[in-house]
Amino acid sequence: MAGARPKVEVPILKDLTIDNITENVHRINSQGSDPRMKYILERLVSHMHDFARETRLSTQEWMEGIEFLTAVGKKCTDVRQEFILLSDTLGLSLLVDSIDHPKPPASTEGTVLGPYHTHDAQDIPTGSSISADPDGEPLLCLCTVKSTTGAPIQDVKIDIWETDSKGVYDVQYEHYTGDRPDGRAVIRSDKEGVFWFKAIVPVPYRIPNDGPVGQMLEQLGRHPWRPSHMHFMFEKEGFDHLITALYLRGDPYETSDAVFGVKESLIIDLSTVNAEQAKKYDIKEGSKLLTYDFVLVTDEETKKLRDNEALKAMKALGRDNMTIINGLLVPDVD
Repeated sequence: MAGARPKVEVPILKDLTIDNITENVHRINSQGSDPRMKYILERLVSHMHDFARETRLSTQEWMEGIEFLTAVGKKCTDVRQEFILLSDTLGLSLLVDSIDHPKPPASTEGTVLGPYHTHDAQDIPTGSSISADPDGEPLLCLCTVKSTTGAPIQDVKIDIWETDSKGVYDVQYEHYTGDRPDGRAVIRSDKEGVFWFKAIVPVPYRIPNDGPVGQMLEQLGRHPWRPSHMHFMFEKEGFDHLITALYLRGDPYETSDAVFGVKESLIIDLSTVNAEQAKKYDIKEGSKLLTYDFVLVTDEETKKLRDNEALKAMKALGRDNMTIINGLLVPDVD
């Protein structure tokens, strides 16, 4: 019959109460075929419902939360991701990166991507400058990228970005069009795993605090500052994708980064360019010098470590009925 409603087989819901609403949502959500999605939704609903019961969440607070997330979405643009900023300021971004990209000893640790990475960066030859800021303090960066065995890795794609001397990213300026990015570039490592470039000394800067995330920080009595740092992202087939940054030791915000990105192994000291280096790299003697040896982990190493840590974490939580499918935890139904 035209307009007849299709018959859908669904679990019969119980009389819904505060105490049984969670199990009823689980029953409805358990009909899909994707075990990972079912597991994620089961845990998400459990924690959200427990949060509401534990805090005795009011309707007004719930609506304020929805309005807050709506405002976060409205603030997002092609060059500003307010949801990433929210995730960063709540420590979630660093947590997810640490879980998904575990690092063995002596490898380079990851950190947050941040809201201002773009795909506008242009490829530059080794030795070029990534900054056109005349007010920035010149900085020579001499780096290597190797495997955990110490072997140099050639032709790694290295995405680099930093603010200008005023603590502003290029995309934050109203006149930014994307055709002439500044303070960012892509460079490749040579056969010895070496890459070097010229930049400016990083400075502290405020995360964008003119939106809902900034208002949240103000209500929490938190500052919006990040310590001086430079971002790096490494891509090479066969190696785990690495997003990291280097932070200057002694920065006033080193121990209170607004987005929880600082790790001890990523804090560095700058030195100065000597006469030999000045001549070799065509930079003024006495300029600041950044040196760092990055160490990448293979996909195989990462997968093994991630799987082991996942099962170990589940065992500690008393969830021994878990298995791993395609690198992701799901309940073991066998």
